[in-house]
Amino acid sequence: MLEKASAVNKALEEAVLPREPFKIHESMSYSLLAGGKRVRPIFCIASCELVGGQESTATPAACAVEIIHTMTLMHDDLPFMDNDDLRGKPTSHKVFGEDVAVLAGDALLLAHGHQCIR
Repeated sequence: MLEKASAVNKALEEAVLPREPFKIHESMSYSLLAGGKRVRPIFCIASCELVGGQESTATPAACAVEIIHTMTLMHDDLPFMDNDDLRGKPTSHKVFGEDVAVLAGDALLLAHGHQCIR
């Protein structure tokens, strides 16, 4: 399971698009790569393997699932929702500002679509 989580983390590092504007990219990376067990993408990969598929085939979809999950957390953590921290760290809106966090969350939604067609 740790090997799959490591593979997902590596793929997520490569998946964070766009690189510009830098502040939005930084906010996307900050939230997406904040750690966690990566249960959702691991289940996605395991489901694919269960029916005879390969991990490499499922990895883009697994990353897309994690990207969508992170996007929903970014929007949910905003002050007008619950103003929460993420895994004991200040959330993106506290580090980069609400405006950047909203745009970064929206950009993750677009990155999800990019991942789905890989």
